[in-house]
Amino acid sequence: MTRTIAVAEAERLAAKALIAAGTDPANARAVARALVGAETSGQPGHGLSRMPSYIEQVRAGKVRGTAKPSLEPVKPGLVRIDAGHGFAYPAIALALEVLPDMARQNGIALAAIHRSHHFGQGGAHCEVLADKGFVAMVFGNAPKSIAPWGASRAMFGTNPISFAAPGPKGMPSLVIDFAVSRVAKGKIMAANRTGQPIPEGWALDASGRPTTDAAAAMNGTMVPIGEAKGAALAMMIEVLSAALVGAHFGFEASSVFDGEGDPPNLAQTILAIDPGLTSNNVYWERIGLLFHEMEATDGARLPGSRRLEARKIAASEGLKVPEQILEDLLRFAGELD
Repeated sequence: MTRTIAVAEAERLAAKALIAAGTDPANARAVARALVGAETSGQPGHGLSRMPSYIEQVRAGKVRGTAKPSLEPVKPGLVRIDAGHGFAYPAIALALEVLPDMARQNGIALAAIHRSHHFGQGGAHCEVLADKGFVAMVFGNAPKSIAPWGASRAMFGTNPISFAAPGPKGMPSLVIDFAVSRVAKGKIMAANRTGQPIPEGWALDASGRPTTDAAAAMNGTMVPIGEAKGAALAMMIEVLSAALVGAHFGFEASSVFDGEGDPPNLAQTILAIDPGLTSNNVYWERIGLLFHEMEATDGARLPGSRRLEARKIAASEGLKVPEQILEDLLRFAGELD
């Protein structure tokens, strides 16, 4: 069963719930925008289903709800950002604020975020930069859930590949965002929260056997896309985030689903490139041709385009949220009748 809630009301309740748990109001609003933004884009695995675990971690001190990100300039095209073991979203917002000017001046700019947490939809962060005219990538790791191919011990996170690029004039940005597991672990978490089974082929249980039980999958490992290739991509992103930034690898990080243990100390690397400078200003012609050929090809669609339709529906009709998840939100906000 689902219930419908207006987008603004969902943001208000999420922020209120986080503040009640001990989160700074500005941080709470940033987190609420990110979670509800995932819901409106058709990505509920990074949405309101995260609230119980976020609240638990704030209460336990595993996430420092009052942490303020700090920025350290390193080189003209490089900054380090300390998330302070708080939520990732305020630190990412700071990166997205400073990267455009840096990229315009240098052609390319990078923000390295450490002492961070779950970063939600990587594509949404890239999209902010693409809408300002930059080609962008975000690499971020997660606690272990994927085993090296041929092994049974989880070492790597689901570690998404997130990319966005400006579209031709008058067209939306191109956004490509996918986990290197067959599905994002948040989808399994959401199924576990609502007591729903998961499709076969998504995950293995703790003994390495295929499972459709979401609870067993949460205690097991995720199946990577492309088998050995997906596991290799997961390792690559561990290097591009954790090693490059100096944070925990997935096998060192504590879970972002409960309040047990120390802060996970995850990392995100955000890259912004000025395509006008790299292409001698022919990028716009080239990207226009690419979009045109995609649209002229029967059966083809631009990756990420479904998010736009999902946002239109959410804006006009509201969000359809599983009843249990909405009840959690109301209870945390102190508004459950």
